[in-house]
Amino acid sequence: KEEINVPLASSLKTKQDTPKDFWWWLKIALYTVGVLLGQSAALLLGRLYFLKGGNSKWMSSVVQVLGFPVLIPFYIFITMKEGQKGVAIDDTLGAIYASLGLIIGLNCFLYSVGLQNLPVSTYTLLCASQLAFNSFFSYFINGQKFTPFVVNSLVLLTISSVLLVFNKDDTSSSSTAPAISRVKYIIGFLCTLTSSALYGVVLSVTQFVFTRVVKRQTFKQVMEMIITENVVASVVTVVGLFASGEWRSIDREMDAYRLGTVPYLMVLIWIAVFWQMFSIGAVGLIFEVSSLFSNSISAVGLPIVPIMAVFFFNDKMNGIKGVSMALAVWGFVSYVYQYYVDGQKSDKKTLDEASS
Repeated sequence: KEEINVPLASSLKTKQDTPKDFWWWLKIALYTVGVLLGQSAALLLGRLYFLKGGNSKWMSSVVQVLGFPVLIPFYIFITMKEGQKGVAIDDTLGAIYASLGLIIGLNCFLYSVGLQNLPVSTYTLLCASQLAFNSFFSYFINGQKFTPFVVNSLVLLTISSVLLVFNKDDTSSSSTAPAISRVKYIIGFLCTLTSSALYGVVLSVTQFVFTRVVKRQTFKQVMEMIITENVVASVVTVVGLFASGEWRSIDREMDAYRLGTVPYLMVLIWIAVFWQMFSIGAVGLIFEVSSLFSNSISAVGLPIVPIMAVFFFNDKMNGIKGVSMALAVWGFVSYVYQYYVDGQKSDKKTLDEASS
């Protein structure tokens, strides 16, 4: 998710080939661990929050974005290192970032509804559809071409999501989770799918901003975008928490939490920390390699969660869900391969221009 605020591969040029030493590879390894561990742990803890007595969808939304202050020291450091001034966002960019922040805040709520009403394995597989939505909206916003690999990815990810509608095992009870009513299952399904579509819009618009408005991209600008959008999203979710009246039940929810009061707080704190760990890792991979590599690592991480959910929450991995996962992974590979091909063509064109 906070995968969340990372632009697509085509919005970045891959760094020039330079000798890579041990420390560079170590940083790449650490950033990769940040993406995979942050995303997986945040999703599993988010489901644990609801399974053990958490009921506030807005509180679950708040912790997804409220951890942004941990990014500020990184922003200050890179600003001082590059000798640049602080935030200098004009009115146009400010309006765009604020609008994206509003969408992200709404997304957090929709994702929370989905995570509350769906097994985390089903939820994660549905999130895979964001790549299909991303391609669809990029076609209209950024002029992305529908190549055979992209079309293949769209078809596979669509079938993968549709299959889950017929998965009746998700509504039955298990040793760790109560039964889910068919109505709640459908609500969770639709909310997750809608949020994936909105996130596809966010990614497509972000790509458009960096290629057509900003026209260049540095680590500092990426951090400014992430922090600004998270500030707005935090305001949206906090306002939602108070406007909905859910804040009044937080004390009761904390006291009744089946793991205890301290674990309740720790679950929420670690959800916030892990989402920001994901953000730092994703931004680090963009800065050190490319957004293609960052998005690829994030995509690879999604199928990990359903497997872990089988062990942690006894989620049922039946035939329908297995086929859905296989199709989702196939769709990921097809999608990423297309960007790999595009990257190779871009590098070849750059080399040809440099030699001419």
